[in-house]
Amino acid sequence: MDNSGKEKEAMALMAEAEKKMKSSQSFFGSLFGSSSKLEEACDIYVRAANMFKMAKNWCAAGNAFSQAALLHLQMQSKHDAATNFIDAGNAFKKADPHEAINCLNRAIEIYTDMGRFTIAAKHHISIAEIYETELVDIDKAIAHYEQAADYYKGEESTSSANKCLLKVATYAAQLEQYPKAIEIYEQVGTHAMDSTLLKYSAKDHFFKAALCHFCVDMLNAKLAVQKYEEMFPAFSDSRECKLVKVQTETLNNLRTKESDLR
Repeated sequence: MDNSGKEKEAMALMAEAEKKMKSSQSFFGSLFGSSSKLEEACDIYVRAANMFKMAKNWCAAGNAFSQAALLHLQMQSKHDAATNFIDAGNAFKKADPHEAINCLNRAIEIYTDMGRFTIAAKHHISIAEIYETELVDIDKAIAHYEQAADYYKGEESTSSANKCLLKVATYAAQLEQYPKAIEIYEQVGTHAMDSTLLKYSAKDHFFKAALCHFCVDMLNAKLAVQKYEEMFPAFSDSRECKLVKVQTETLNNLRTKESDLR
């Protein structure tokens, strides 16, 4: 079956689902099994959505999944509703990023209401990635990474929280929000140095924090490097530490020469 045939079949299923939904709202429908008719309508909407996906009509697929989600909410089936909103969001990602975000936010509301914060965090990351790649709104991407990190921290998923925070630090440094980036790099570096598995990555985080200090003030960078060496002696022997020291010394020499010339 070609795409046009799949679309026709999907549209027929949509019409069938709407008919089921209307019959459940009628007087006799409400007396005799309205909930079963709504369940049937949900199933048909999902079948239609999958058929639209096969036809690569992503907006129509997203709309069909959204209809199923709204019916599940009507029946108080929150988990199923959230699942359908996620399916809708994934379909809309390919055609309408704004609508994808709306659907993912609806799912997040349901998951947080159910206390499923780890799943909510995962979908905040999905929204952040849409803002990064599709809509290029870095401030909103940062906000969603921070929200995901907060939820992960609340669930004691420190490693997942730190991954989100490192994305925030990268963007903060790019936006010249150096104090914010420094705080995150130091926080993640301190956590890493106390972990047998993550210890090796600590020097990278301290190096990035030192570079941010370097962008603010050379003396700050020098003092920060000394602090990191005291906190984490292995940092002293790293190439990253030696590079920052060379940069600091070179800049210091240049400034001394400029001062002498004056």
